[in-house]
Amino acid sequence: MNGQPDAEKLTHRRDELKAEIANINDMRPGSLTPRFRKCGKPNCHCSSETSPGHGPSWSLTRELHGKTITKIISSSAAVETTKQQISEFKRFRELSRELIEISDKLCDAKLEILKADAEATAKKGASKTASKRKSQPS
Repeated sequence: MNGQPDAEKLTHRRDELKAEIANINDMRPGSLTPRFRKCGKPNCHCSSETSPGHGPSWSLTRELHGKTITKIISSSAAVETTKQQISEFKRFRELSRELIEISDKLCDAKLEILKADAEATAKKGASKTASKRKSQPS
């Protein structure tokens, strides 16, 4: 079996993925969560049981060196930007995962091509072992 067409397709897809990764915009890991809170003032609208409270205020949470880091994202423009950055990070992870899978398949295809080439060379009459040089008498 000739693995060359498969290797060409895989190489083409690998190159496409590399180009897509090169075009990734600003990205950041984490999740963005809206939070509502009650201020505790008895005359405030948030004191009623049906009120969700003040907010939303937005929290960006992620893990860094084994610890959870939370950052408050204050403006609505910053919230939209942060959502886009998180989306780009997810896209980067997916593209990276696919690049690793394709690269692994490409490496296997190249090994198959090398194996097939070696078998074809052996069938043409080439010796499988290297020839040994006889030493000259001194």
